[in-house]
Amino acid sequence: MSKELIRLSNCSMAFDGEYVLKDINLYFNDKEFLTLLGPSGCGKTTTLRIIGGFQKPTSGDVFFDGVRINDVLPHKRAVNTIFQKYALFPHLNVYENIAFGLKLQRQNGKKLSKAEISGRVSEMLDVVSLKGFEKRDVTSLSGGQQQRVAIARALVNRPKVLLLDEPLGALDMRLRKDMQSELKRIQQATGITFIYVTHDQEEALAMSDTVVVMEGGAIQQIGTPEDIYNEPKNAFVADFIGESNILDGIMHSDGVVELFGRKFQCLDGGFSPMEPVDVVIRPEDIDIVDAAEGTLKGTVASITFRGVLYDIIVDFHGFKWLIQTTDLSPIGTEIGIKIDPDGIHIMKKSEFSGMYGDYSSFSDKYDDIGDAESELELEEAEGGYET
Repeated sequence: MSKELIRLSNCSMAFDGEYVLKDINLYFNDKEFLTLLGPSGCGKTTTLRIIGGFQKPTSGDVFFDGVRINDVLPHKRAVNTIFQKYALFPHLNVYENIAFGLKLQRQNGKKLSKAEISGRVSEMLDVVSLKGFEKRDVTSLSGGQQQRVAIARALVNRPKVLLLDEPLGALDMRLRKDMQSELKRIQQATGITFIYVTHDQEEALAMSDTVVVMEGGAIQQIGTPEDIYNEPKNAFVADFIGESNILDGIMHSDGVVELFGRKFQCLDGGFSPMEPVDVVIRPEDIDIVDAAEGTLKGTVASITFRGVLYDIIVDFHGFKWLIQTTDLSPIGTEIGIKIDPDGIHIMKKSEFSGMYGDYSSFSDKYDDIGDAESELELEEAEGGYET
């Protein structure tokens, strides 16, 4: 059984009377890779900063190994932090950057010996696969190599917890994917608890033991990557984690849900008879068939080629669905669809109902605009309270 290492108890954080964290209750296990996932401004970085001691919660308590640490200064916590900007010392080589913190440490009032420092730096160079780079100028390294130097510098001090705030944000997509695997390998090799902050859903699903989805300063769901993806708690989680068609439905009875006047078999139960619900159908769980054979009929509105598959937008009764398929159906074609019971997930109505899941505005151009706005929000937040 995993040992609890950190606990946030009823933690809230306000700036100028505006709450960016609202009564957070969360614990982190020893040797766990846990990711705080959510859009810009959701409270994830504020949560990380409270754990690191860079901010003191407006209310609530932070416990480390069962001891309250609200008033413990950052440098006295068994925690190290890696930010998106690695903050390496450009005038020092790789070895000197990694050894920097060790040269300041004292054990029993004495500085560490050169042999002890050399041994620990050598150990970290092995862990981050930079053996032989000791004398390299850090400014001559690639982005991925610089990040590994930053990781080694943080881990060489042997913290119990490593906090990582969007550390892959400055890397290109190919390098990000490589570093995702590298970070997971390092975490497993060292056995140190990693608490990772990102807005990238694929990143969170690929690396994490546990994912905490946040929005509006509150936790929306906690679970394994598989649970978060396959069993979202509400429309926000379903939409934020991957692509989802989210529709209004009526739960007739356990295992039977109504959509657009048609009854579908599902695997969910525990709802009241005729209870209004949100229905999640992932694009990859929809089978395209001839119109005459489909449970529902729709018209293909647009097609986007994604390499391995097509993103097809289909109009059903004025509501646009996204279907991901390897079968091409030309624009204007009437098609039918079938959905297996395990491809239909039922959720309780929530404050997010009706806000997500209609792909009427879907296009590559629209996606690009959305990404640009997210980057602007992130830049503004970095200069303010929250990222």
